[in-house]
Amino acid sequence: MMRLNTIQPAIGSKKTGKRLGRGIGSGRGKTSGKGHKGQHARAGGYHKLGFEGGQMPLQRRLPKFGFRSKTSQYGQEIRLFELNDFEAKVVNLESLRKAKLIKDSIKTVKIILNGEIKKKLTIGQDVKLTKGAKEAIIAAGGKVES
Repeated sequence: MMRLNTIQPAIGSKKTGKRLGRGIGSGRGKTSGKGHKGQHARAGGYHKLGFEGGQMPLQRRLPKFGFRSKTSQYGQEIRLFELNDFEAKVVNLESLRKAKLIKDSIKTVKIILNGEIKKKLTIGQDVKLTKGAKEAIIAAGGKVES
């Protein structure tokens, strides 16, 4: 029968803490492992994260980088040949969402010239086009509302 007063943690799972300031023989007496004088020996004497004693810290020596454009989060490009399988006659954000060509979070769409278009489509005002894509759509008999 197990009793609560006999339960002990597994051997080696509980490490005993350093006993500081317990005399010369302990090896951690007098200065208690803090050495002599200086900022680190003082009570509350420490430095902020990344501080290098007045030397220019690493995070300030290295160049800044990285930027995430809003257009990369909420914009998308559609290649011209992808519109060949497109069911609707008018291409706008709503019809592209219904056709599952873009996600619901997308706010701007640009059609780029890649491949050929083989059907007549009307491109709505809320869809942007590259110069080449516009010419290809008009050449296929389509219309661009601007």
